[in-house]
Parts: sequence; structure tokens; C-alpha cells
Amino acid sequence: MRVKKENPLRQLPVNSSDYGEIRIHLKELLEERNISLNQLSFRAEMQRTQLRNYRDNKIQRLDIDILKRLCYVLDCDLHDLIEYIPAENSSEKQ
Repeated sequence: MRVKKENPLRQLPVNSSDYGEIRIHLKELLEERNISLNQLSFRAEMQRTQLRNYRDNKIQRLDIDILKRLCYVLDCDLHDLIEYIPAENSSEKQ
């Protein structure tokens, strides 16, 4: 008799807000390095509006090219720039 193995993957919750969140730490990196949004806009060759949305965590989709540019210009690792916060912890870190 075979024993059925339990699937190790979790089922997605109904609401996407229950997945957790991705937080972008651009604001903190700019403050640590004493860099203005205008300076970053010039160096990364990006629009200030787009950078402002990243800084304020108001984006819906991450663009790999933008993340690479930011990491290069800010001389940081990807994990310094973005963080995944599980749903049970997302309210604690705000």
C-alpha cells in the first residue's frame, strides 16, 4: 500500500495582499549615501517620476533592467535594495 505524500507547496490565498509584500529600500539607500533623486536620475538615466515611484514603493511590477541600473549606480546588492516580507510579518515592519 502506497502512502500519499503531502504536497510541500502552499496554496495561494484568495487576496494578493495575504502573500506578503515586497519592500524597496531606495529611500534608505539614498539617505545613507547622501544622494538626491535628481543625482540618481542623471546617473541611472531614468525619469525622476519613475524613481519616485520606486522610492515610495508605489510600483506594481519590478523591472529587472531598472533593478540592475539601481544596483550598479548605488553600488549595492539586490538584497540591499529589495526585501520580501511574509504576510504575518508585514504589519510589524511598517
